[in-house]
Amino acid sequence: MKTVDKYIFEALDNYPYSLVETIESLDYALSYDNKNTMALCLYGRIQADQLFRYEEAKEYFQQAIAIDINAIEVYSHYIYTLVLNEDYEEATKLIDFALTLKGINKAEILLKKVMLLESQKQFKKALKILKEVKLEILNNEFDFLIEEAEKRLNKKVNKKTDKVSKKEKPKKKKSK
Repeated sequence: MKTVDKYIFEALDNYPYSLVETIESLDYALSYDNKNTMALCLYGRIQADQLFRYEEAKEYFQQAIAIDINAIEVYSHYIYTLVLNEDYEEATKLIDFALTLKGINKAEILLKKVMLLESQKQFKKALKILKEVKLEILNNEFDFLIEEAEKRLNKKVNKKTDKVSKKEKPKKKKSK
């Protein structure tokens, strides 16, 4: 095992519970290999998830992908950051590309697409993609996420149709 891997494992082990130790391990890892995509990805995650600095996070993710376009560990986190930052067009393109990569977890990427569609209030399309996710999963890891997303989206679809039907109901005229 390379020394850089030892520090990557330490960083992953510490994240997100000990951010100081995570960053320390990442700094060591990058001092051994400044092009380590896993370290750059984790730095991006810290920027997005902990500090809400989405633009800085995007830079780390872009740097990692520029080093290795097949760095499959980056795409899910990068897409998530793009959705949170409301970069919907960029997220859509990245999802489409990520789904072409060999070895990527397609179910995870499709769940990010569901999240993207939900954030754009395209609930029926999101539900349709959830059906696709069910076909892609290879274990029970995503069952709970899928069930909860389905419940949440169905509630939103029902609320949306309730609002439409209330608007369509004719108002009764008051008689004198």
